[in-house]
Amino acid sequence: MKRINHLALHQLVSRIYGALGLSEDKAALLSDSLVMADLWGHASHGTLRTTWYAERILNHVMTIDTDPEIIMDTGALLAMDGHNGIGQFITREAAQLAIARARQHGIACVSIRRSGHFGTAMYFTKMIAEQNMIGFLATNASPSMAAFGGREKLVGNNPQSWAAPTPFSAPFIVDIAHTAVARGKIYLAKEKHEAIPGHWALSPEGQPTTDPAEAILGTLLPMAGHKGFALSGMMDVLSGVLSGSGFGQSVQGPYVPDQPSGAGHFLLAIDIAKLRDIDAFKADMGAMISVWKDSQRADGVSEIFYPGEKEERHHISGITHGLELAEDTLDRLLSFAGQHGIKASPDALLFKR
Repeated sequence: MKRINHLALHQLVSRIYGALGLSEDKAALLSDSLVMADLWGHASHGTLRTTWYAERILNHVMTIDTDPEIIMDTGALLAMDGHNGIGQFITREAAQLAIARARQHGIACVSIRRSGHFGTAMYFTKMIAEQNMIGFLATNASPSMAAFGGREKLVGNNPQSWAAPTPFSAPFIVDIAHTAVARGKIYLAKEKHEAIPGHWALSPEGQPTTDPAEAILGTLLPMAGHKGFALSGMMDVLSGVLSGSGFGQSVQGPYVPDQPSGAGHFLLAIDIAKLRDIDAFKADMGAMISVWKDSQRADGVSEIFYPGEKEERHHISGITHGLELAEDTLDRLLSFAGQHGIKASPDALLFKR
């Protein structure tokens, strides 16, 4: 693992996307969403994915010059068509629209069709929480697990994210896939040449495996058994079926370079101030979290964290001490940059005290 300067990494990824024809705004947003995932400690959704998106752009299955279109508008409830554009850009537009409409109506929902992979869901729910609102975002994904009791790869891990403001520096943020682990962590383990725990996935033959390559070819196991399967199915109802986008086996992952994603999303914003005083809400959030943090700890536990707190700590550490990046990821970034006329050296990216 290398310690990387996050600003230099952000600049390199932005230059890569700029070389592929993205506007400065879109290149910066796509880069920020990936580098931020690395800073939060979620390298599975970080710059590891830079070349995945790039290949999709080069194959014209992810369009860079289209904007999302509002196709239905009731005020608080909207439908948006992303026209197979950049998932991060489409979802940012939806989040900004939901925030504005929630200010008017108290609540706003945006149903999004024909989008793409948007990186970490918490990137957008955090944006909503920072506006003193509760945010929810669901998306569907390409199949990675079987229906509970089955063996065929039919169901995506279809993550969901919730975020709410707190009186502390970090919002309360939940961002979970409904498999035992996000599929990106399997790819990250492969990138780092590491084995995976045997309870994460099954091989193509249906046997538990510690080999990430076998896990990618096989199926991931659901979290909490039938509960993970059921929740994942419901996220596909909200994201795919409700929006009229792809669902189930018709959704393609970001690592598939030559097929449109077909992903759909469902985004919700609730303006807390329309229900109660925002300062009182935050005070109650602080009281609830403080009880958790001050509670008796299990053996070997030095501190209890609330959801979103670890990411905040990791973010500060990554800025202060450099973020960790797998060497295979770094090598692939530099190689891809060189192929597209961008000169960059490993030394220029290293974190220097």
